[in-house]
Amino acid sequence: MRYKFEEKNEINIKETKDGLVLVHDSFNPTHIFECGQCFNFNIEEDGSYTAVHLGKIINVLARKDDVLIRNISLDDFYEIFYDYFDLGTDYNQIKKDLSSNEILKTASDYGDGIRILNQEMFETVISFIISANNGITRIKNSIRIISERYGDFIGEYMGREYYAFPKPEVLAKVDPLELREFARVGFRDVRIVEASRMVADGFLDYETDQKLSTQELKEKLMQMPGIGPKVADCVLLFTYHRRETFPVDVWIKRVMETLFIGHEVPKKQVDNYAREFFGDLAGYAQQYLFYYGREEKIGK
Repeated sequence: MRYKFEEKNEINIKETKDGLVLVHDSFNPTHIFECGQCFNFNIEEDGSYTAVHLGKIINVLARKDDVLIRNISLDDFYEIFYDYFDLGTDYNQIKKDLSSNEILKTASDYGDGIRILNQEMFETVISFIISANNGITRIKNSIRIISERYGDFIGEYMGREYYAFPKPEVLAKVDPLELREFARVGFRDVRIVEASRMVADGFLDYETDQKLSTQELKEKLMQMPGIGPKVADCVLLFTYHRRETFPVDVWIKRVMETLFIGHEVPKKQVDNYAREFFGDLAGYAQQYLFYYGREEKIGK
């Protein structure tokens, strides 16, 4: 509980004629949406970000002294997006603790507005199955097409139509070849359908799964098709709030080898090193290092 606020009203947000105005020194939409943790968003001409979560369309725009939040009510903000943006967590204290290491201080200063999103379980599972050996643009396109073809229409915003991510029982009945043809998911087609069937049949249950240890839950996730150690860690970090997890992909492996380890090592060794070195804050460290490393092309 060290990093948790006591009350929701500790944040500075108010309603205006233009939308909700959030004054927060650790909230940057670019850092949040560009650090590799989610794919269901669009960048608008004014530099704002539009995202979909739990059937709601939200738009966030960074301004000089605040963040303008549009298309949702204050009630929706507190009911849905307060948790989504992890606003009950004191990131300033986390950054302060991580900054005892000079490299992490540089990385957390670089991405000082990152917040780890608490995302819906099924969409996160499928999104990161799609993400395996894939580029961000292609991942985003696949998720958009899957939502448009199989999800419920939500509404229109800034000239775009938005759809909810489909329910598992819907995606479970889709022909894998159809997914491959239209959503361009390649070899992941059968894995997506089979994983959807497992979720629809109750293999994952968020409340029950939260009672498992992180290792037990990781092993359970890895029983699903398309979920290896990295994808499992992403689901643990971004859905189950297991902030001690440290997903290792190509970028973070290069960053760790360049900035911490000093030579090339197997992925598992990077994972072990990170968990030992960063402890319970490994997930936060991963996000700062990933964003810093990718943007600055460290180790490339």
